[in-house]
Amino acid sequence: MSALSPTLELACELIRRPSVTPVDEGCQDLMMRRLEAVGFRIERMRIEDVENFWAIRGNEGPVLCFAGHTDVVPTGPVQAWQHQPFDALIDDQGMLCGRGAADMKGSLASMVIAVERFVAEHPQHKGAIAFLITSDEEGPAHHGTKAVVERLAARGERLDWCIVGEPSSTSLVGDVVKNGRRGSLGCKLTVRGVQGHVAYPHLAKNPIHLAAPALAELAAEHWDDGNEFFPPTSFQVSNVNSGTGATNVIPGDLVAVFNFRFSTESTVEGLQRRVEAILDKHKLDYHLEWALSGLPFLTEPGELLDAVSASIKAITGRDTTPSTSGGTSDGRFIATMGTQVVELGPVNATIHQVNERVLASDLDLLTDIYQQTLVRLLAQ
Repeated sequence: MSALSPTLELACELIRRPSVTPVDEGCQDLMMRRLEAVGFRIERMRIEDVENFWAIRGNEGPVLCFAGHTDVVPTGPVQAWQHQPFDALIDDQGMLCGRGAADMKGSLASMVIAVERFVAEHPQHKGAIAFLITSDEEGPAHHGTKAVVERLAARGERLDWCIVGEPSSTSLVGDVVKNGRRGSLGCKLTVRGVQGHVAYPHLAKNPIHLAAPALAELAAEHWDDGNEFFPPTSFQVSNVNSGTGATNVIPGDLVAVFNFRFSTESTVEGLQRRVEAILDKHKLDYHLEWALSGLPFLTEPGELLDAVSASIKAITGRDTTPSTSGGTSDGRFIATMGTQVVELGPVNATIHQVNERVLASDLDLLTDIYQQTLVRLLAQ
């Protein structure tokens, strides 16, 4: 077997460290040593039980930040894997196999190698290159990127452009980049009734019967039309729970959990008001517990998206499609600094699955794309 490329060697080193959220297992130490060797100033930011670091090289001018996470999701049943999840091997089909290969240790390796090569060729580059890395993206995400961004913002740090290494590609590396994400607003709804015997319904109030028409109206509601960048806002009920377990008891309450994935055409306050209006219309005795996971963000065509798209075209020959589909990412926190944010990484077909894998040669292409983007934005 031929020798591995520098990107694949580093990706394997990272994958072999079982860094299940929020454990880092030395992945960040490995990255920091390499970045320090090429002139980065390193700042560790351990917050509670989460390892984070901020690294920067350069001074005046625009800042291009690479962002990502060293943590991975649990493996699931190890016996279901074709290869051990943390062995990091390349199979007969040329696939790099292991937990984190796609999400997102492959991207981290590509970022580091791309920056090492760029710095070697452009030691006096303009502006600054930065890294913002956390070990808590797959978990609660309270003490990771969100907390680091708050610290950076408080001291006036500048972030002009950011590439997040999330696996954005659908079929071929670079075919899709994420230039925004929908917001995520969750809620726990409690509808209160009166418990009683099913034989005496006039002495009780069944919260299931009371809530059902309201939930149906919420599910049928048209929240907005979306826009050229975002699909219409969606509402989904993810859990409904009621009852005592007995067949002859009318329950005293019902709990429903629902979520909005919302576009920039809607606001948190507006969605909340409309939900309350529908519940009030049905004269429910209710309580709402709202949880905002992230606001929508959008990077419109401009310097960063243009540079990334042109780099993908130069390296792969293919046109890229900007998209705001999918779930949330740490990009939502970075965008609060007024930063242009793009997510670009390998194919996402096996993320979080048993037998996670990515085409090994794609990581070398990704390295070249990152390096080309650096050249377009920061080369003198």
